[in-house]
Amino acid sequence: MTGRNTAAAIVLWTAAATLGLGAATVQAGGGKGRTLRAVAEIEGCTDGFIGGTAKLVEQPSEEGIKRVKITMHVKGLPAGKHGVHIHQTAACTPTCGAAGGHFDPGPNSNTSPDGNHPFHAGDLVNMVVHGGVGVMQTVTTRVTLSPGPLSLFDADGSAFIVHVDPDTYCPEGAVAGCAGGGRAACGIIEAVERD
Repeated sequence: MTGRNTAAAIVLWTAAATLGLGAATVQAGGGKGRTLRAVAEIEGCTDGFIGGTAKLVEQPSEEGIKRVKITMHVKGLPAGKHGVHIHQTAACTPTCGAAGGHFDPGPNSNTSPDGNHPFHAGDLVNMVVHGGVGVMQTVTTRVTLSPGPLSLFDADGSAFIVHVDPDTYCPEGAVAGCAGGGRAACGIIEAVERD
């Protein structure tokens, strides 16, 4: 995973969307029958032993709602639950803080991890680590891989953040750390060729 590859993917995605091109790696459509895919290579923020992958698959439904299935596997995290979110910027370096706040592009957006949680577009379920491997699998309609207001491929892209602690979903409101606290790992989301 390099910044150059990510920048190239974003440029191609933007060009395809702007020109209406149907390049497979940056499919601008997302209409009925199209399956769009993306991946992320997960790397530890400070611990080089943390690593894994995430796969995203967008499939349209009969109702026109775009469902994105997300599957993530990460090794090297301590046992237990870890919050996982999509963050607003496709950057993991020089620190995982470069990914910015939670992905939340709506008209009343609030990227503060604890301020609008769990209602951000990028809020996901916890990853459970057991036997040295963390697994998270979920389906969301809050984001898309195709162009539009909820696209993960906006001007600055998006990234996954895996947190040190579990996400409690902030039942008491904006309580510091309720969304998972510190950042353990990061992965830039990149479009891939569809089957």
